[in-house]
Amino acid sequence: EIVDLAKEKGVNLVLATDAKLADSFSNDAKTDFGSVKEIPDGWEGLDIGPETEKVFAEVIKNSKTILWNGPVGVFEFDNFDKGSRAVADAIVEATQKGAFSLIGGGDSVACINKFGLADDVSYVSTGGGALLEMIEGKVLPGIKAIRG
Repeated sequence: EIVDLAKEKGVNLVLATDAKLADSFSNDAKTDFGSVKEIPDGWEGLDIGPETEKVFAEVIKNSKTILWNGPVGVFEFDNFDKGSRAVADAIVEATQKGAFSLIGGGDSVACINKFGLADDVSYVSTGGGALLEMIEGKVLPGIKAIRG
């Protein structure tokens, strides 16, 4: 439904096509790369794959406004942080070219901090859920209380 709605609205929806697969949820898991549509039984995708890295980076580098809310892999495991690093690097490059970049949410902030890039983006917010609600135009309880 979402893909159809995006097409109907003229939204360029870019989804992962490949992933770094693991046979267990562990940094030391046995790994392979494969299509997101053909993940073998007993395996799971713990990071985006190299083709998706390239596509995501290209889209990001050509964007003027970037909101990153959620890493693309299990960045806490060094074996599965390459995709998130590629996204972070692309955001920094776009920011250096004049894009506005907003990193939102605790996991995204932890990720950008892991790579030492927090000072290279426009804005960092630890309030991911609240940030998204604000962007949606919802009234935040804390702001409502302050305003009275």
